[in-house]
Amino acid sequence: MSQGGGGWDIVLQNPNRYPEAAARRLRPWLEEVLANLPSLPAAVGEEERSLGIRFAGDREVRRVNRTFRGKDKPTDVLSFPGAPEDNGHLGDILISLPTARRQAKAVGQPVERELKVLLLHGILHCMGYDHETDDGTMERLEKRLRRRFLGRFLPDKEDGHA
Repeated sequence: MSQGGGGWDIVLQNPNRYPEAAARRLRPWLEEVLANLPSLPAAVGEEERSLGIRFAGDREVRRVNRTFRGKDKPTDVLSFPGAPEDNGHLGDILISLPTARRQAKAVGQPVERELKVLLLHGILHCMGYDHETDDGTMERLEKRLRRRFLGRFLPDKEDGHA
């Protein structure tokens, strides 16, 4: 477990050792995001905080998606928010690296940037946002946060993500 900025414990699991998911490159960005997200302290409290992230292949993500969401297909990111009794644990995020690679290639951006997009998306889900039910609230917030933490990549398409 690694102590992040602002009292965060960030665990990055990369069992297949995907080079794009190297903790030394992603951790500083994650620490900045977690330290500067508005309303995040209210979501997890001011005490000890933690976040778990695992990078996996499509097969594992498909299995987890089937088990927890009843959808028998791989997806890019799955989020599991922490419960109030988890004492400051924001949640756990599972990202498919092969899907992230395909998506990055499709929009012409580096894989590392796509991973950051997916991490931000997963963090928002762990905070309780749900783009499937909130009439665009999460999407608007996510676009603002992408500009803040990632800058603009594609001038007319806002990263090529919905």
